[in-house]
Amino acid sequence: MKILIADKFEDSGVSELKKLAAEVVCEPGLKDAALAQRVAEFDPAILIVRSTKVNAETLKAGKQLKVVIRAGSGYDTIDVKAATERGVKVANCPGMNAVAVAELVLGLMIAIDRRIADNVADLRAHQWNKKEYSKARGLKGSTLGIVGLGRIGTEVAKRALAFDMRVLWYDVIPTLTGPDHPNCRRTDLDHLFRESDVVTLHVPGTGDTKHLVNAQRLATMKPNAVIINTSRASVIDEPALIAALKEGRVRAAGVDVYENEPAADAKTIESPLADMPNVYGTHHIGASTDQAQAAVAEETVRIVREFKNTGAVVNCVN
Repeated sequence: MKILIADKFEDSGVSELKKLAAEVVCEPGLKDAALAQRVAEFDPAILIVRSTKVNAETLKAGKQLKVVIRAGSGYDTIDVKAATERGVKVANCPGMNAVAVAELVLGLMIAIDRRIADNVADLRAHQWNKKEYSKARGLKGSTLGIVGLGRIGTEVAKRALAFDMRVLWYDVIPTLTGPDHPNCRRTDLDHLFRESDVVTLHVPGTGDTKHLVNAQRLATMKPNAVIINTSRASVIDEPALIAALKEGRVRAAGVDVYENEPAADAKTIESPLADMPNVYGTHHIGASTDQAQAAVAEETVRIVREFKNTGAVVNCVN
């Protein structure tokens, strides 16, 4: 069995994979035509990726390809339809980065409320403006609306409740239950947007969630509300968000994902959000902690081991 790793991957994970396969090749940076060519040359049974896109041409190039593993939770970077047509199984590693993303969400909430980035920028410019930066509202007693109460949303809720926030949550799964806490309750999406001081999004990037947050929904938010997106850029209508921020209909946004996002190794980003003073943006780093990457590597190895031993594909999405 051959394994091709086409992204950065934990050394510990590579070592474990080498115990399971005859050949393991790790070549971060492969993408598009170069990835398809390498798949054709090496002809692996398993392809492992993180942010690298796997299109129909890449899938077609792998004559022996049986499994594509997304070493992360989302799998919208993989052409699942094309994989299914070719009999290739697609698997992911759900929940392994849930705590990491939840920590970033709380970090963005605090950073926006206390204007931490602006504080630091002024300090480094040797400017002192204590009066201006003493105007924080505080998080205690405010309402956090969580759209999508999967693994990440649940971890966010637990941390928000520890901050003495009230939590409203919404999810499309009717049987889902949230944390058992008097300050945490389920509600409908419209009520959540109307009543929340902060809204955080934790849904997959699918056709059903494309522009879930549009101009109409943004218009229902409180004027001083904040919106945070660490899920997928497509969930928010970006021009509508920019208009709401410019007009002061939304106080601020915390963003970790962007439309037309550059590659991981790019040096610049061309996004109108980067020019917005009330946008606190990070560089798509939600899952990028050592703890999360180690957990993802362990889960990836588990998927490979199970496939080798039984032929079953754990966490198969097709």
